[in-house]
Amino acid sequence: MRKTVLTLGLALAAVLFLGAGVALAAEPGAGGTNWVKVAVMIGAGLGIGIAAHGTGQGMGNAIAAACEGTARNPEASGKLTTTMLIGLALIESLCIYALVIALIMLFVV
Repeated sequence: MRKTVLTLGLALAAVLFLGAGVALAAEPGAGGTNWVKVAVMIGAGLGIGIAAHGTGQGMGNAIAAACEGTARNPEASGKLTTTMLIGLALIESLCIYALVIALIMLFVV
């Protein structure tokens, strides 16, 4: 069941993301582009949603590992905190890049 839902979700995401290329290739002012704008809006929302989910999972795993490492070896907490903060910044940058791409998709079409 889970595999089927995952496959259908990935297929839907692929269709929405492939529709964004068609939307960006459309000439401005061409007739009948309302469905293209809707597809781009759905694709942008889905893209930023997936990015936010992925970065949230990554941040949660990073913080959990840092807490576990600090609990096992309290003397290394300074190094762990520094490394964790750098990692969190890099993880967050991925979500910011997805937001920029979503905004470009929304305002270009």
